[in-house]
Amino acid sequence: MSDRDVDIATRDDGSLEIRPHGTVGPDQAVYLQQTLVHALRHTRPLRLILELRDVADIDPINVGTFVAACGLGDDHQVAVFLDNPSEDIADRLAAAGVPRQRLRQTALPEPAG
Repeated sequence: MSDRDVDIATRDDGSLEIRPHGTVGPDQAVYLQQTLVHALRHTRPLRLILELRDVADIDPINVGTFVAACGLGDDHQVAVFLDNPSEDIADRLAAAGVPRQRLRQTALPEPAG
């Protein structure tokens, strides 16, 4: 995963936001795992937000990575949220074990017309 495929920023409220783009596949798995582990074990923000609005698809390896990030966040007292996944991605994440309360729709809907 290159810096064009993921943005990492700290929000005004201190939350760390990781925003992948496009298809999150096996070739990005190691980078994404390392980024999440470093954030959760070392940076330890109050909240870690995986902003998924720009993710078109996600492979099973990275679904597992996101599930594991929720558990690791709990171990290190970091609230992990997965914001704005598509309905399909949200269903796959929930089926894999991401608690529904961590899957949030925070984006404003696109204006009609």
